Amino acid sequence: MEKFGLVLEGGGVRGAYTAGCLAWLLDHDIKFDYNTGISSGAVYLCCYLVGNKQAMYNMSVHYSVEKETVGIRAIFKEGYYVAYKRIFKHDLLEREHLSLDKIKEDKIDVEVGAYVLEDGKTEFFGRDKLDSELDLLRGTCALPIASAIVEYDGKHLLDGGITKMIPIERAMENGCDKYLVITTKPKDYVRKPGSPIVKFLMKHIYKQYPEVVKDYNVRHLNYYHQVDLINKLVEKKKAVHILPSQTIKVSRFKGDVKSTQALYDLGYADMESRKDEIFAFLGK
Repeated sequence: MEKFGLVLEGGGVRGAYTAGCLAWLLDHDIKFDYNTGISSGAVYLCCYLVGNKQAMYNMSVHYSVEKETVGIRAIFKEGYYVAYKRIFKHDLLEREHLSLDKIKEDKIDVEVGAYVLEDGKTEFFGRDKLDSELDLLRGTCALPIASAIVEYDGKHLLDGGITKMIPIERAMENGCDKYLVITTKPKDYVRKPGSPIVKFLMKHIYKQYPEVVKDYNVRHLNYYHQVDLINKLVEKKKAVHILPSQTIKVSRFKGDVKSTQALYDLGYADMESRKDEIFAFLGK
């Protein structure tokens, strides 16, 4: 039997697009043999796997753009540009009561990626590593400079997207035959190298972890390598790649409810417009 994998990119506020796509999958009761996600993609993946569409919607459309989440208020409250503790402890745990128990109970094959500073690489953590306090998921999203390093299970974590923005390689390593890949940038998106100021800050903030600085400097090259792998799989009819069919302007960090709602709706609509293709690909 063929093994189908679901692969999700991160993207911060752009993750509202992914949330809309996953809502469509939930509405059509579509599941996969293997599931992997990075950064915000890991968070929405877990919401999808436990069937919590409401948490996925509220987080992507509303909570991600609240004034307390990003910017001056976040800096005053948590000391960093993005208030990740608020996102995970207040929004997902207290407001949404998000529980990941179903993933373990149903033995769902899932992995989320986080960059382990001690090891100098992105590593993938399975369902048994998911914790009730969501610390692992917070680590998968912890953007360099903009957030605190997350200590989890004796390791120090940052966003797995430092090297694996689209974790297609991990799905391939796990023996998938076919892939549904959801990414958050339109087709004409250009990923540029990190700016000199970001490279300078990385070098000084993470001076005890030289590998993360090196990896960040070639991040754009890794991204294009992953896109190239996906394109080749699509050509071989081994993958369906879902990405925004139009450009809705938001940044990784900021947007407003109007734009996040538009992204969420676009994700759902893009899935619906490719419904026949998706069903045929999955053998539905």
